[in-house]
Amino acid sequence: MILPYRAALSSLWGPLKELWETVDGAVLRRQPESVHLLDLQLKKHKAHFLSLFRNPPKSAEQREKVRKASTEGIAIQGQQGSRLLPEQLLKEAFILSDLFDIGELAALELLLAGEHQQPHFPGLTRGLVAVLLYWDGKLCVANSLRTLIQSRHGKTFTLDLSGELVALTTRFTDELMNQGLTKRILTLVSEINVTREFERLQKARGLGDEKHRKEVSDLIRESQQALADSLFSWTCQSPLSKDDTLALIGHLETVTAQADGSLDSMNMSLVMALLYCLDVSFVEQGTEDRDDLLQALPLLTERQYVSVVHSRLMDGQPWKLPGLQAVCRLAWALSLRVLSQLPQGGALVEFTEADEALADQALLGDVFLFMKEGMLGCESFAQEEFYVRRLHSLITDFLALMPMKVKQLRNRADEDARLVHMSLQMDSELPSSLRKDLDHLMILIGEFYSKDSFGLELGLEFWCPTESLQHTSLQGSYLGMALQRPPHKQVVLSKFVRQMGDLLPSTLYISYLRMLKGLANGPQCAHYCFSLLKTNGATHSDNIQGVSGSPVSWEHFFHSLMLYHENLRRDFPNPDAAQYRHPPLRGITQRELDGLTSFFQLLTTIITWSENARLALCEHPQWTPVVVMLGLLQCSVPPVLKAEVLHCLAAFGKSPEIAASLWQSLEYTQILQTVRAPGQRQAAGIEVELNEIESSCEEYPLTRGFCHLISTLVESSLPINLGAGLRVPGFQPYLNFLRNSVFLPFPTRAYRRPAEKWEVADAVLEVFHKLLRDYEPQPSDFVQEMVELQGEQVPAHKPPGHSIMFHLLNDSPMLALCLSLLEEGVRQLDTYAPFPGKKLLESAVLHCLRLLDLALQKEVVFMDLLRESQASLLVSPLEQLLQGVSPQTRRADHIVNIARYLYHSSSNPEAAFQSAKILRHIANYPNIQNRLVGDFTHDQTVSDKLMAGFVECLDNEEAEEGAEKGDDSDLQKKVARIRHETQIHILNLLITSLELKTPNLALYLLGYEVKKPVSSTNLQDPGVLGCPRSCLHAILSLLQRGTEKRSGPVLTQQAPHLAELCYQVIYQLCACPDTSGPTMRYLRTSQDFLFSHLQHLPFILPSEYIPIAALSQMSWLMKTAAIELRVTSLNRQRSHTQRLVNLLLDDQFNLSKSVSGFLHFDTVSKVRRKLLSVLDAIDFSQDMPELLQLDFFERTQIEQVISNCEHVNEQGHTVCNVKLLHRVLVAEVNALQGMAAIGQRPLLMEEVNSILQQVVERNRVRRSLSAKRHALRSWRSLVETLLTACPADLIPADDRQLIIRDLLLDLHDKVLSEDAAGELMPIVAGAVFTLTAHLSQSVLSEQQQGVGLEASSGFASIANSALHLILRKLLDFILCTGGGYQRLRAHLYGSLLYYLQIAQKPEEPDTLQAAGKAMWERLTAPEDGFSKLQRENLAIIESYGKALMEVVCRDACDGHEISRMLALAVLDRILSIDRQNQWLVYVCNSGYLRSLVESLRQDDAALQTLLTPQPPLLKPLYIYESKMALLTRVAKTGQGAVELLRCGLVAQLIECQVFDMVPDSDAHRVMRDPSGFIPSPMDRYRQILLPTLRLFQVILTSTTMNHQQGAAQILQWLIVHADTIQSLLRCQELSMGVLQELSLLTGIISKTALPGALEMGGEVNSAALLEFQGHINRFQRLCLSLLGRLAGSERERLLKQAEIAAPGDSADRREEMEVAMQQVCANIMEYCQTLLLQSSTQAQFSICLFSPSGSEPAGRDGGRADLSSTLPSVAYSRAPSLGLVMYLLKNSAADFFRFHQSHRQSLGKLQSLDQLPPEELKELCQGLVSGPGGVEKISSVQRSLLAKRRLVQLINNRAKLLALCSYVIETCLFVLWRHLEYYLLHCTPTDPKDSLLPGASLYRSHSFGGLQGSGSRGLGLSRVSQQDLDVLKSDMAAGFGEALQRKLLEVEGLYSQVRSRYTFIQALVRRIRGLLRQPKS
Repeated sequence: MILPYRAALSSLWGPLKELWETVDGAVLRRQPESVHLLDLQLKKHKAHFLSLFRNPPKSAEQREKVRKASTEGIAIQGQQGSRLLPEQLLKEAFILSDLFDIGELAALELLLAGEHQQPHFPGLTRGLVAVLLYWDGKLCVANSLRTLIQSRHGKTFTLDLSGELVALTTRFTDELMNQGLTKRILTLVSEINVTREFERLQKARGLGDEKHRKEVSDLIRESQQALADSLFSWTCQSPLSKDDTLALIGHLETVTAQADGSLDSMNMSLVMALLYCLDVSFVEQGTEDRDDLLQALPLLTERQYVSVVHSRLMDGQPWKLPGLQAVCRLAWALSLRVLSQLPQGGALVEFTEADEALADQALLGDVFLFMKEGMLGCESFAQEEFYVRRLHSLITDFLALMPMKVKQLRNRADEDARLVHMSLQMDSELPSSLRKDLDHLMILIGEFYSKDSFGLELGLEFWCPTESLQHTSLQGSYLGMALQRPPHKQVVLSKFVRQMGDLLPSTLYISYLRMLKGLANGPQCAHYCFSLLKTNGATHSDNIQGVSGSPVSWEHFFHSLMLYHENLRRDFPNPDAAQYRHPPLRGITQRELDGLTSFFQLLTTIITWSENARLALCEHPQWTPVVVMLGLLQCSVPPVLKAEVLHCLAAFGKSPEIAASLWQSLEYTQILQTVRAPGQRQAAGIEVELNEIESSCEEYPLTRGFCHLISTLVESSLPINLGAGLRVPGFQPYLNFLRNSVFLPFPTRAYRRPAEKWEVADAVLEVFHKLLRDYEPQPSDFVQEMVELQGEQVPAHKPPGHSIMFHLLNDSPMLALCLSLLEEGVRQLDTYAPFPGKKLLESAVLHCLRLLDLALQKEVVFMDLLRESQASLLVSPLEQLLQGVSPQTRRADHIVNIARYLYHSSSNPEAAFQSAKILRHIANYPNIQNRLVGDFTHDQTVSDKLMAGFVECLDNEEAEEGAEKGDDSDLQKKVARIRHETQIHILNLLITSLELKTPNLALYLLGYEVKKPVSSTNLQDPGVLGCPRSCLHAILSLLQRGTEKRSGPVLTQQAPHLAELCYQVIYQLCACPDTSGPTMRYLRTSQDFLFSHLQHLPFILPSEYIPIAALSQMSWLMKTAAIELRVTSLNRQRSHTQRLVNLLLDDQFNLSKSVSGFLHFDTVSKVRRKLLSVLDAIDFSQDMPELLQLDFFERTQIEQVISNCEHVNEQGHTVCNVKLLHRVLVAEVNALQGMAAIGQRPLLMEEVNSILQQVVERNRVRRSLSAKRHALRSWRSLVETLLTACPADLIPADDRQLIIRDLLLDLHDKVLSEDAAGELMPIVAGAVFTLTAHLSQSVLSEQQQGVGLEASSGFASIANSALHLILRKLLDFILCTGGGYQRLRAHLYGSLLYYLQIAQKPEEPDTLQAAGKAMWERLTAPEDGFSKLQRENLAIIESYGKALMEVVCRDACDGHEISRMLALAVLDRILSIDRQNQWLVYVCNSGYLRSLVESLRQDDAALQTLLTPQPPLLKPLYIYESKMALLTRVAKTGQGAVELLRCGLVAQLIECQVFDMVPDSDAHRVMRDPSGFIPSPMDRYRQILLPTLRLFQVILTSTTMNHQQGAAQILQWLIVHADTIQSLLRCQELSMGVLQELSLLTGIISKTALPGALEMGGEVNSAALLEFQGHINRFQRLCLSLLGRLAGSERERLLKQAEIAAPGDSADRREEMEVAMQQVCANIMEYCQTLLLQSSTQAQFSICLFSPSGSEPAGRDGGRADLSSTLPSVAYSRAPSLGLVMYLLKNSAADFFRFHQSHRQSLGKLQSLDQLPPEELKELCQGLVSGPGGVEKISSVQRSLLAKRRLVQLINNRAKLLALCSYVIETCLFVLWRHLEYYLLHCTPTDPKDSLLPGASLYRSHSFGGLQGSGSRGLGLSRVSQQDLDVLKSDMAAGFGEALQRKLLEVEGLYSQVRSRYTFIQALVRRIRGLLRQPKS
């Protein structure tokens, strides 16, 4: 019972546990730095060793103190203050104190420790746990003592420990020995008695359930055993002193045997201790320190010692066990004999003389019989190598050192044999004086050497290799091995074996055979024995009778066998004869039976070990053993002998070549009758024997033998056509017999020996297991094939594995029996009591579990094939059958029974492993999980046990992550590996279950609520609030081990795969929304889990591991950390977040915080940031396996086969199934025919092997790459979470930039190294993108806060040099991705854009103060940080030259949409900063620009699909927008614009039809996208139109030289799409979008639709010219009517409407609307101005655009008053009046002052931002923060930043409006002036009476050249009367009053001069004033 201890909770347990861990760590596990710890512990606990097992005494004072604890409290060690304890606890403490006779305080501490440890022992009270802890403490001391003594240096063994450690332990144990350790141990060993202890415990009710009883008794026995072993280990290494030796002999005198005559294991240790005390055989082994050891040997140095021991052993006093006395005497006699041969032995002559007498005494005491029964019978004997070695030396020394004694024994035996012979002849009584010493000796040798659990093959010493046997394969070398003379002892021993066989008396015959059987145990021994039997018979081979030949020879044996067979065959009865039931056994007597049995056992042993012997005997032409034996099986021979024959045949069947013929012989002899003769009435063969003979005898040796034979043969070969011709061929009859006659009836048969029941079950289940294990479902199994039998067609048999599968997938008796066996097994195990056949029951249960596991593994393929074949078989999935109701318990508890095996993992690790495996298969089915949770939790006690079972498996300390499965030689290692794999299966079960819906098994096992909502769980430490210890606690304690040490969690090193799964479970719990809350709370508060693990990152595993596991561990841990950071940030748990952030990002290591806290000063040293060192641990390079070099196979075909064998494994990696591939390839090799193929087979197999190795390597590479990808992804998500989700102020801005710089540079360095794997690049690119985005954001926010702008080095915390370095690496990365990886470059372009954004100047407020600075000042101002950085960036970009340009341009022109958009954006960005226009020149010259322009035609179709109500994808729109943005950027330079015109840009756009497809605005309101992400069709149309209009505007602005050409082309576009444009100009609903369209359209029209534009068009025929003219006129008219709407009637209404429509962002909308309207007015006024100017330079010839009416439009109240309603005459309805211009002028002037005022206010606010009241700040932020309450959430720093941004927005908006207003004012004045000048000076009025005159007299036609076609009515100004002109003049004079004039002049003063832009306002005002004051003519 090994438990984690917390504090020194109890002096009787905690510290002792710690002591044992230290000793174990130092001596057995050899941990580094452990010697020092061990030294401290030994000093501390010396008293415990000196007063071994003594308890602290009771005292009245203590009793009083404890009694008062319930009222006054008591101080408890390791806790502050005193604590009140409940009365009940104190009562229990007193009981405990009386029970163990320990001090009251110690008892109390023990109880408290029990209470603390209770969760580890579900179902026990604290008192019962305290009992366990008491004995566990004792065991810890005993184990520590034993281990310390084993570490000593001495004569028998060594543990290879460091000298320092050995010196320490030797010194310490010597002190203990001198203080009387031996006597104390002997006292304790005799005092401690399990039965007595149990009686005491029983009285005090200190015993719990069976498990508790077993644990207590085990602890007591182990403690006793450990003490005895300590003494044994001591005597192995160093001798005991005289008194101690005598004390030991004294103890042994009183020892008694167990019921079966053997010693118990504890006394065995003590006997062996004495034998080692008397051992001098090491003298013969010439080790280097032999002399030192001899010096220390008291047998040689102390005469006194020898004398005392000698007299004590010679003493006639009989011991309680005379046999034991005899053994000790024999050992002493042999030691004396050795001493007498030593030079030092001369002094001891008086003693050494007595050796003969001692030996005689020993023989009289039946020494060999006792050694066989008393010592070999002890179960611990075979488990201890040094027991075996010592007994071996005792036997061989007797034979070698006392040859005369052996001769005497032989003579005596010959004599006795004669006497026996005579008495048999004369039928008289046997003489009473017979001694069987030689008999016993031989049987002892046979028994002793036949068990060789350590593979020592000690029996080899009995075989002396003669020359002829010099066989290379046996001795392993042929370099003169035979020339060495074998040692004398070996010669003597081999002589003994040979001589004993000569003239062997019949009485010794059986004993001699049994001795040979023992000595033939082992591969080499068997060979020698085989040769001995061969040579014995060789000399007499001519003598056919074999009478005088040696009776111990093959010749003799097989000759006799044949005679028996001959004899018995004559008596072979007729099967129908009645007396067949009782065959006359006159053939074989009992003695012959024993002899034959011994012979068969010898034969079996030899051929089991030696294949040469097997083949030589089998192929011998005269002996034909197999035939003879099968013949014997048909005769009437006792079943026991038949069983031996079957075992012998099974040994022959181990060779595949013999097995195949053995099958045929078996079938031929019909041992199991498979063919019925037509007239035969009843069955014959083994079936009859089983049912009639064995059942009535209640013993089943024959059946077991038969099962064993079939099991062996099945392993070697399974014949398909067995029995062909006589019956349906195949194995089926055998399987039916085994299933129906052996397995199914086995529980109901009677057994004389209870254990045999389980032997039968185990034997038959083993066959089933092998058959199913080797079965692979094939499609052919499901097709009913027919075979011809005696002329008719009968159905063929299926493979046996198929039949077993079929039975397991149906509710068959076989499955039912397997399940009831499992139920019985777990019931028996739950009793914890030994019973006969327990081992075999466990083995049978294991086979059942394996069968179920195999069936679950294969059922998927099986059922798939069954479905495809459409055969009429009915099967059910096994996992559903397992949910059936058990007939015994009437409950559905099969799966529960399987799971209960986990509870017995400590005693049955293999069963627990299979159980976990089965549960894991079942866990894959979600519908079963729900039921399972119900079954598991249905019964509380079962539920607790199941939970405890799972936890126990996970908690197991002995589990070890072994290497590959091959190394099972060491049992302990095998068990440790199985335990480890059990843990792996359980964790995988949890991982699988967690992915399924709740409730599932994992939640139950991990301690979450399954009956209530999972999220309501409250996780606690085990024991708190009755919370049991769950799998989560087990996983955490596994992971937490070692986190407090510097080396980090132990598990990551010792069991990397296990640790990886543990971290994965934790991650899944944190990531799943239901479990996340409780889990993270628990990990954070109770465990501080993440911090303690993250501080040990990165995990670097020792080099022999592939770092895959370490990477996966880190991945899961980092993913969990990312979740934690996110959650703590959201919950505002700042301190937690801060701690983790510091841990991951700090690059200073503060020593004062760390271990050396006693240093008073802080020393700070630089360390690598944790995040970077984790990145270092991910190796970007990946060694790829080289291509296959094949000689025989075709590479392409092999690659095809390999890819066919690939599948996706549980972790989601695509790997190749190596086993499947191996099967395919071997089948391919086997299919080859012909001699050449056979000759080349070894070469072919070698090539197959190399292919498989290659594939294994490929799998490893794939796993490694995916682990690296996973780790990188997790690292990236952690970095991104740190930068995005954590509050920004946790990492100061300057640190933030440095961190990002480090991360970026490191990432680039790794990814740009030569051997970086391409698979990792995409993740790195993604990370680079995020990091650059954050860098840019961080720098920008820093500038906004106005920090570091003045610093000269750079304009941010991060130096310019670092920024340049980052840029270079980014560009390198872009270039190194080459032609492929286009999607990856999308990330990099994004990064580049973010990077270039850093050098972009932020928006500055337009203060209108520019005029203050002279031009010169502005030119000579020093360069600011932005432009400097920009210049340097450009220089770096240009240093990359054409290569970079090529990559970016290529990506911009084709490929994936996103990368195209980003590449276009990058081009755009670079062109905007490229002052030298190098990139522009490249783009133009290399044809990329033309390609882009021409691609617009292809976009047309895609864009048209976008305007359908439900667009397929918006991609084409985004790409189009990006293209237009780039083209607009190109057009901004004159050179670029010209280039675009040359490429035919406008021509391409003219052909695009998408512009004509204006969607119907109302129809699609219904189809709005609810998320608001997909814009409405109208918006989409605008997104297509507006970029084009902007592009035209830019082209018109930048083309100076070729302006006319550009304008003409654009006018053409306008005319081609005239209908659309006119409908836009007429638009009724003026929304924001429409206004934007209008502002751009009017801008373009004002520059292109001019009278002169058409002349530029070259030769246009007159009809077309007329049409164009018409279009232009229409544009003019529409523009003017639009002005009427915007300047007058609709303006106020629109602004109001905007406010109502979106009250939230009304301010913003209103501003945008104002700007757009002003822009439209400005554009139209500009158009008017241009038209007026172009028509003529003088007013009198100019055209008139406005009618001469001065009345202003009414409708200030917002009513829709039309202009016409205020005009007196209908005649002017078509042309807007001059009053409109006047109105516009007034309004603009008023607006101007309003805007100016607002601009000044905002500027003031901006300058005193700090002093603004918080309400105002909030109001300012409102527009920029979405969502209600958004402003409340942001920090004050953020708030002021947002306010500042908003103010700058306002200021710049106002500045724009001011500019527009002043321009409108100016143009209005000009238009007014021109019109007034014309009307008032040059116009001749028409009076009504002149109406007959043609109206054309007013306007001379040429002056209307641009305005109207000949004869048209112009704008409808048909006639102007004098009255009109007078009204006009008075209206104007009234309107243009003093106030307005003052205002206008003020505008010029306020604005124009400040802008250093001289306007004509003053001049125009003066002229208009003059015109209006002019007297009437």
